[in-house]
Amino acid sequence: MNLKGLATGIGSLPFCDAQKAVDLVFCSVPCVPFWPQLPKRDMREGMIAQFSENLPGLKMNEQGLRFELVDKEKELEVFYEKFLEQDLSYFKLGPDFAEGLYTFYQRLKALKTADLSKIEFIKCQVTGPFTFCSGINDPGGKSILHDEVLMQAMVKGLSMKALWQLDYFKEFGKKIIMFFDEPYLTSVGSAYTPVNRNRVINILSELTEGLRNSGCLVGIHCCGNTDWSMLMDAEGIDIINFDAFEFQERFVLYADDLNRFLKRGGIICWGIVPTQGYVASQTPEELTRKIKSGLDILVQKGIDRDLLLERLMISPACGLGTLEAQKAEGILSLLNQTSMFIRKIL
Repeated sequence: MNLKGLATGIGSLPFCDAQKAVDLVFCSVPCVPFWPQLPKRDMREGMIAQFSENLPGLKMNEQGLRFELVDKEKELEVFYEKFLEQDLSYFKLGPDFAEGLYTFYQRLKALKTADLSKIEFIKCQVTGPFTFCSGINDPGGKSILHDEVLMQAMVKGLSMKALWQLDYFKEFGKKIIMFFDEPYLTSVGSAYTPVNRNRVINILSELTEGLRNSGCLVGIHCCGNTDWSMLMDAEGIDIINFDAFEFQERFVLYADDLNRFLKRGGIICWGIVPTQGYVASQTPEELTRKIKSGLDILVQKGIDRDLLLERLMISPACGLGTLEAQKAEGILSLLNQTSMFIRKIL
């Protein structure tokens, strides 16, 4: 597997028009296109709400997502019945919650009759369980991260949301990359979070258990700094995606863990194109130099350069859904140019 600079996106884009979003995806990241999340189109496409359908206690109304578990035992019984049956249709993302996904599917369908040869991977995504549960409070105002029973149900439900996507896109015959987006992991280690390192490893290993035999690659995206070694120790994680523009110097401190991760087939996706810090004057040469400086440090610490390059992907540092459209377009254009430059120069 020689990835060497292949580019993909994180997920969210700041458009209401799904066709326009999909156009931009295929123009900017043609080798690893992703279905776009469109939070500005509808509140149901928000990071938590988008994956909430049919999960215990979660309901949407005109005010947004609410948590209301009237009969906890009954709702969990129905949920686990569907989970044990592996009823993928029960865990689908409906069109009202993910218009970009269905528009993306139709574009692939149209390309299927023409030419899918440029596409090396199809990239999908789900909000990770820590971020998902931290965004949901019980009636007492307490995050359901503290409720072990509900947390376990959400882990299983989100895993099924991923499996549904794999099944939905399998007809195109492309290997799928499934990202779990986990910005909450920046909080691990704080005295104010109920999550510790072992819990992260155990839950991520459980989350990916059902995906391991599917043939997909599983990635974790975290756009802040965290204990990166715990992601490398979790079973079933193939790709680690980090904000290389802001946190490269901290990430390379984990050289020994990274070496083991790469040797067992791991991939590093460098979020090298800044999102909040993007300015139009930034160039592919500048961003490539920054990645090269990180690679040089890792090589000095004993990691094989060829292995680093073979397992190197790039992305924006974070999702683009909150930005202005023109800025998002500029970021994805710079990403595309940087990918081509890396593949030519490094």
